[in-house]
Amino acid sequence: MSHRLEKLRAVLKEQNVDALIIESEVNRQYISNFSGSTGWAIVSLDQAKFVTDFRYIEQATNECTGFEVINNKRQALPTIKQVLQDMKVAKVGFEAEHTSYATFEAWKQTLDHVELVATKGLVEKLRLYKDEAEIAIMRQAAQLSDAAFAHVIKMIKPGIREIDVASELEYYMRKHGAKGSGFDIIVASGKRGALPHGRASEKVIEAGDMVTIDFGAHYEGYHSDMTRTFAVGEPDPKMKEIYEIVLRAELEGVNRVKVGMTGKEVDALTRDIIKEAGYGDYYGHAAGHGLGMDVHEAPAVSMLSDTVLEPGMVITIEPGIYVEGLGGVRIEDDVVLTENGIEILNKTPKELLILPV
Repeated sequence: MSHRLEKLRAVLKEQNVDALIIESEVNRQYISNFSGSTGWAIVSLDQAKFVTDFRYIEQATNECTGFEVINNKRQALPTIKQVLQDMKVAKVGFEAEHTSYATFEAWKQTLDHVELVATKGLVEKLRLYKDEAEIAIMRQAAQLSDAAFAHVIKMIKPGIREIDVASELEYYMRKHGAKGSGFDIIVASGKRGALPHGRASEKVIEAGDMVTIDFGAHYEGYHSDMTRTFAVGEPDPKMKEIYEIVLRAELEGVNRVKVGMTGKEVDALTRDIIKEAGYGDYYGHAAGHGLGMDVHEAPAVSMLSDTVLEPGMVITIEPGIYVEGLGGVRIEDDVVLTENGIEILNKTPKELLILPV
């Protein structure tokens, strides 16, 4: 974690801030390695302290290398005030995007000896660029997703409920080392496939249904995110046509994305193909998003994103078409951007799979 602390300190100097209070769970884990649910990482230009309560002292001591762990024996705020006084800091940043107004008001009243400075995205900007250790974990998360999909596809047949498929995916990932799924698993079959975020329901999968599964493993603090659509028995010819359009769009995205492109340029790679096929109005979401310790993080990969893609960034590419009353198709891969090209983390085939019934 020492290199992350040094990078953060360089950012604090640029922002003319003496210290930063980090309470966002993901940012806190990124900077301190603490995986518990309660704690405050306080980083100054020359010190790093971690405030938590009795429940997490041993855990924090083991995980927070480079931090002095401080037991918050009563209320957190008086302890944080004492820590800041001991650090001899005057301008203290807080994470404006992760701090509620009520918390800010309490801090303003108690931490009256310092100037509180609202900051945005200081740690998130560091998280944009994954190092090789982080990418190695994300490879493992993607491999676990591939294995989970290969496992669950064997049980899918007419008569099984969407929720049963989701439960089996979750169980498999946990059994093989994941903390769990990174988000509510999407299993959308038949006409429900037109719901881009159609969480698994009680619906029974039927012969002829196209089924979209969107899920990912939360593994060692990082996420994978994969979507595949397949058929259970012979699907409607129109859905087969839509599948081939989405597949062409997704392949165009993953084969041509590269460092130096903007998010909107990547989005256009997939969107132009779907528009030309006459389905532009049925593709209503961004082409992808950043991926890492959050399922959705920077950089944005959308029609509005001017962010330039750089080595070390990890994004998803996931075009889709959704037709109400008919169904939908989405295909998604996780992509690492490198100086020498790209690496696609997911290995599950993307040709249309038609399961026998």
